Amino acid sequence: MEPSRRGFDEHPGKQGGQATGPNPTDRATSGSKRHLVVDAQGMPLATLLTAANVNDSVMFEAVLDAIPLLHRPVGERGHPRCRPEKVHADKGYDKPHWRRFLHIHGILCRIARLGVESKTRLGRYRWVVERTGAWYHRFRRLRVRDERRADIHTALISLATSLILLHFL
Repeated sequence: MEPSRRGFDEHPGKQGGQATGPNPTDRATSGSKRHLVVDAQGMPLATLLTAANVNDSVMFEAVLDAIPLLHRPVGERGHPRCRPEKVHADKGYDKPHWRRFLHIHGILCRIARLGVESKTRLGRYRWVVERTGAWYHRFRRLRVRDERRADIHTALISLATSLILLHFL
């Protein structure tokens, strides 16, 4: 019988792990990033985990595709919506192909335009996303990522999402 190799592939002093990359805002230390989509009240609809150096605009389509079916209110007819009716986004998403993507999928867009609108006008919607991010930081295991395996960290994010949604009930 061959001895178990559990623990030999992971060295105690080794930094990083799956879905980590150099953080562009924190002296290139290894880290990861949560991409969030929330509704108007701040309830998380979808979260994705990527390396810290992945730009938010690259994950725009993937995060919108990760939203589960949104059920219509009681009394409304039709199929359940799989996408939101309207998206608010900051100037980082002001690209023609993102506007086309939203138009093709029947989503109204409210994206701040570069050089035209001030950054303060979108702040009344953006704080909802920032507040939801702060709710995730209440969970100490999510504040600083210690897990090397991305599946464990993703499971902890899913558990935190469940607890945040349970708080709304």
